[in-house]
Amino acid sequence: MNYYAVQVKTRGEEKYIRLLQANHPEITLNIYFPKRKIAVRSRGRVIQSTAAIFPGYIFLEIEPEDSILKYQWSFRRTDGFFRFLKSNQNIRPLEDRDLETALHFIKKAGPLAGISKVYFNENSRIVVLEGPLAGLEGSIVKVDKRKGRAKIRLDLYDESFSIDLGFEVIQPARVPKPNY
Repeated sequence: MNYYAVQVKTRGEEKYIRLLQANHPEITLNIYFPKRKIAVRSRGRVIQSTAAIFPGYIFLEIEPEDSILKYQWSFRRTDGFFRFLKSNQNIRPLEDRDLETALHFIKKAGPLAGISKVYFNENSRIVVLEGPLAGLEGSIVKVDKRKGRAKIRLDLYDESFSIDLGFEVIQPARVPKPNY
């Protein structure tokens, strides 16, 4: 499969996908818009909120024998479209690290990345047991234990941005030390 990134209006990603599917029913591609669940404190209460992992981007899954050029004008004519990545003149599928990052959230984390389960080792370093943070330990820039968030740096086509992902701290089982 080939995966392409399309830049659309930020906070208008879901509207863009609805318009595209309504105006162009011939497009049967898998379109992904990965989101994350995060706890937000508001007026002393904690509420669960959802936000985009890649604000302003959606991802397309296309069979290798298909060409993006076949669908290009349908995407470009839909309100909210900005550009294909790398550029509209140089449309390229995601490769290498960009592809790994996108697939981590498209396939492994699912359409809504939940809360990761972590613990902190004896050196106060975060250890991810499961969840969307698994495999991204090297991308963690900052950890806020009080808020239960880890700020990670993501790169996509030479652009770098940071997002927060939630985590829940669990205590690892303690193994009793032998008495000698």
